[in-house]
Amino acid sequence: MPAFWCSYRRLLGVLVVLLLALGSVPAAPAALGRAAPAALDPAQRAAIVEYASALPRLRSLLVSLGGELVEEHYFNGATARSQANLKSASKTLIAILVGIAIDHGHLAGVRQPIAQLLPDELEGADPVKLSITLEDLLTMRSGLETTSNRNYGRWVQSRNWVRHALARPLVDQPGGRMIYSTGSTHLLSAILTRASGMSTLEFGRRHLAQPLGITLPAWLRDPQGIYFGGNEMTLTPRAMLAIGDLYRRGGTIDGRQVVSLDWIRESTTPRTVSRYSRRQYGYGWWIRGIAGHPAYYAWGYGGQFIFVIPDLDSVIVATSSPNPGDGRRQHRRDLDALIERYLVPAIRKASRTQAQLED
Repeated sequence: MPAFWCSYRRLLGVLVVLLLALGSVPAAPAALGRAAPAALDPAQRAAIVEYASALPRLRSLLVSLGGELVEEHYFNGATARSQANLKSASKTLIAILVGIAIDHGHLAGVRQPIAQLLPDELEGADPVKLSITLEDLLTMRSGLETTSNRNYGRWVQSRNWVRHALARPLVDQPGGRMIYSTGSTHLLSAILTRASGMSTLEFGRRHLAQPLGITLPAWLRDPQGIYFGGNEMTLTPRAMLAIGDLYRRGGTIDGRQVVSLDWIRESTTPRTVSRYSRRQYGYGWWIRGIAGHPAYYAWGYGGQFIFVIPDLDSVIVATSSPNPGDGRRQHRRDLDALIERYLVPAIRKASRTQAQLED
């Protein structure tokens, strides 16, 4: 056998030994002085996964603790790349963008009358309508008749969604009771477009998606080209988690203040109560206790959720089929039970265990 061939075989043998050795090196331990990332109790985790796997409408379930993704599950054909239709959880994103627009000086503040921002559309309107403020739209207290529920089809088939929403009769005083209406958040999208000089999509990509390193796909627009404010936005579950985690961190990422801490506090302060669910509402966020812990959350039709639980330093994302169906209401009850009875107690235990390790 030629000498060069023997040398080649010896070299190959050395490489194989090195590769095998490298493959057997244990994973590097956590940095000195730092505890390993929190993890759910194995028995509780198994019960959660078993429960979730039995829900035919569930698509994803993600959990972060202290900014670390500790659970990520996909069901019924969904994957990490699947875009979830946020449905009315889109309203939360629109409210976040309004806060950013105020932070950047595009809008004067929540007390600003919308007549200053949509003067042509409100020309000659009832003086009471002229007193409607940004806060009234953010809290669903414009006093205008709803464009949702039985009025939804007529509204989205109209030639001008903004004018149609503003033309609804007053059924209460601005700042009065909560009247759930997607028309209110669509007006906010039109206002963002007018005030910033860019579309809601461009504004959202520049000031929210890009800083977070997530993708914000284009979504439905009205006949005038205004991006639908309050419905039909899509994100991956991980992108949804990034938005919840931004609020958990107080609005910062990599030292950059994306959303002001003041806006986060104002947004998650109860402003009104739904007469249907009896749950509190702030600026685009729902607010309630979950298993004894204060929480605020984005909520969309069918079971699209972003929960932020500050005292557990945790974010939960759940996505579900957005389609109507006989099992939709039962699914929401089952999902509530999964989160309140199983998931949050497991997070609480993991959080306490982590705290003990760090002491």
